Amino acid sequence: MKLFITVAACLFSLVFVQLAQAQKSEQPNFILIVADDMGFSDMGAFGGDIKTPNLDKLASQGVRYTNYYVAPTCSPTRSMLMTGIDNHLVGMGTMYEYMAPNHEDLDGYEGTLKTDVPTIAEMLQANGYHTYMAGKWHLGKEKEQIPANRGFERSFSMLSGAGSYFSMNGPDEETTPNDYSEDGEYIDELPKGYYATTTFTDKIINYIDSNKDDGQPFFAYLAHQAPHDPLMVPNKYLRKYKGMFDKGWDVLRDERLERMVELGIVSEKTELGERLWYVPGFDDLKPLTQVVVARKMEVYAAVLDYMDMEIGRLMKYLEDNKLRENTYIVFFSDNGPDINDKAATYKKYPATATANWMASTYKHGFQNWGRAESFTAYGPSWAQVSAAPFFGNKYTTFEGGIRSPLIVVSPEQINAGQINTEALMHVKDIAPTFLELAGINNPNTKIHIQGKSWASTIQGQSRSPRTSQDYIAVELWNGKALRKGDWKIVSAPKPIGTGEWQLFNLENDPGERHDLSAIHSNKFKELLAHWEEYVVENNVVAPNRSIFDGMEDKLSPRPPVYAPDFSRGSEVRSDKNK
Repeated sequence: MKLFITVAACLFSLVFVQLAQAQKSEQPNFILIVADDMGFSDMGAFGGDIKTPNLDKLASQGVRYTNYYVAPTCSPTRSMLMTGIDNHLVGMGTMYEYMAPNHEDLDGYEGTLKTDVPTIAEMLQANGYHTYMAGKWHLGKEKEQIPANRGFERSFSMLSGAGSYFSMNGPDEETTPNDYSEDGEYIDELPKGYYATTTFTDKIINYIDSNKDDGQPFFAYLAHQAPHDPLMVPNKYLRKYKGMFDKGWDVLRDERLERMVELGIVSEKTELGERLWYVPGFDDLKPLTQVVVARKMEVYAAVLDYMDMEIGRLMKYLEDNKLRENTYIVFFSDNGPDINDKAATYKKYPATATANWMASTYKHGFQNWGRAESFTAYGPSWAQVSAAPFFGNKYTTFEGGIRSPLIVVSPEQINAGQINTEALMHVKDIAPTFLELAGINNPNTKIHIQGKSWASTIQGQSRSPRTSQDYIAVELWNGKALRKGDWKIVSAPKPIGTGEWQLFNLENDPGERHDLSAIHSNKFKELLAHWEEYVVENNVVAPNRSIFDGMEDKLSPRPPVYAPDFSRGSEVRSDKNK
């Protein structure tokens, strides 16, 4: 009898182990790819003129979502990506680079990701996943904050927000040499032949390959630096886009809108957001100036094109090793395009120590743009092209700053090639989505995960993870926005905005041209009440100093936007540039 019980127990244990192994093997893999400062319409699949065949292929295999929201800048977005929780609750109510005096020592405003809130990597790792990360981190540099101590089994990361693509030079003297870590150790030398986009891809492929046959699922986070400035690309790509942007930003914005309408990304009723009022018309420039400024967009396009090529290399590796069959792939940009042209800014202040350091560390001049150790940025004129059809850019809560292109590919390629214009989605949703798809329930989190899982939406069972009564909200540096259904309220400090709340209907006016707050006062009040709820629930504290402070001395205010004048049967336009 004892022998029978022993044999039965062994058989039961064997069956249990086999079932557990079978369940583990059925858990999907996740590939998460994030671009840095890429605009909504840059890639071909979203109407762009930059060659992105590999991203376009992913779009054809998956679904493009056109109403996906992020924060106005890098690290707040990444904090929500990692946790599924609002940035003000997890340490990124502000960025450490731009700390307001009243945010110092304030809970939730540390400028780094809180260590007592688990990341998606920690949650997946605790449930049997391999976890890998390569690329830009920007969530803290202290030992307990780096990727290896936030749930990543293998990692290679640039810890700060920006830097050279070829060396350890950072964006300023204090961040040079730049901070890098690998597998939990700080490093003072980069791999031979280092180019950020290539090296990050190499690392992710090597990490996946090292455990590809052990039956465990994996989560791989590839956080590209591209196309964040300073824009640098290998020499063979330097002239790939020569002459491609000679038409100028006005014509190219119009052409992008036409393609977006043809693709179904936006409706045929869409008007472009107004051209930035402080940017001249391209045709008003002298011919030589046109050639010079077009070169900056050529470099930007080359950097993005190269990133696309490396994403294609990663996809080929997955396909060659039959790892696509059970893998979800997500791609998006962390925020809108950057309007800064830092090299030009430093030239205005030749006597400053920063300018002296910049001059001695990086190469400047038209002939060097895009080369290793050049400091090139494409500025506001081209950023507005990347943001088309929207108004605004990185740092702002207008659509151009916080609406990001999103591609999601399921293992079964459900609804392949479709464009979903209905789903209202947020970067906080990714963590709960991965957890649900992995079959992980009730993760042990100090703060309740706020994001909505996309599982039913990406599996074709629903059109949106949110109901018409749900809203999403964003705040950074006193730039504020809240969207519910087709309606959005936004407030941006002067001179970028009016400093007051405005109301837009994004179904009819995605370019945020026509303020409807006076016409639809009840809707305006409804969204303002939701904003007050959001402020209380998420510990939102307005800064007493903003990155926009002082800009009014250098930049004329944005002209007012107007509501449609129905009494006259026509619309009053806010600009004369069209």
